[in-house]
Amino acid sequence: MTEMAPVSAKSDPKGKAPRPAPALSVQELSYSYGEKRALDRVGFDVLPGRFTGLLGPNGAGKTTLFALITRLLTPAGGRIEIAGRDLAGAGSAALAPLGIVFQQPTLDLDLTVRQNLAYFASLHGLAGAARERAIARELERMEMSARADEKVRVLNGGHRRRVEIARGLLHDPGVLILDEPTVGLDVASRAGLVAHVHALAREQNLAVLWATHLIDEIDGGDDIVVLHKGRVVERGKAREVVKRAGAGSLAQAFDGLTNESGEEAR
Repeated sequence: MTEMAPVSAKSDPKGKAPRPAPALSVQELSYSYGEKRALDRVGFDVLPGRFTGLLGPNGAGKTTLFALITRLLTPAGGRIEIAGRDLAGAGSAALAPLGIVFQQPTLDLDLTVRQNLAYFASLHGLAGAARERAIARELERMEMSARADEKVRVLNGGHRRRVEIARGLLHDPGVLILDEPTVGLDVASRAGLVAHVHALAREQNLAVLWATHLIDEIDGGDDIVVLHKGRVVERGKAREVVKRAGAGSLAQAFDGLTNESGEEAR
């Protein structure tokens, strides 16, 4: 996996294990579309080995945030660090530890699963035996080895998403970000994909940022960031957020923290 920033060695008077350095750190991030404020001083960390849910209703600013993290947009203020490297200062080199799954599918339907992965691996400088090892590793990890030589066109939505995640992991990133990755999937496919990415975070020490408006995709022990109208209105472990809100469930807490009325961020 791409080398991450070193673990913080700060001592803890209570004897707890030191908090690892963030794999992804967003600090005081702002962005506007003209006079419309889409993000307002957004800040949070995503840690190695943790599944972090970025929760927000449609229009909360999640897609704008992802566009800033991937350098499709340039922030008006604030800072983004990936594996300890400032995105503004390091430029595209800072994106090397990042794997991305966008909301809209981008696979070539007329190529096989293997061909899609091979093309993307080549873009990351993988060739020959190294490329084949990476493809075999990710196909097995995503339980898609048996479908490797089928055209993407014949796959169902859940399997296509698995291929996109495999593609995002080919270069062994330390951070995987996914923007509404279960949109359009049936209930079973959605549940299977959510469980699989949770397992990847735990077993591969992968930092995952999973943007969604679907509360049932979050486990009680997950870290969450609640984004509403371009601002972070709550963050922490899901069960702790529920407790602080005095709610009976995360869905109730989310409803209390967000308000659909009024103008929303893009």
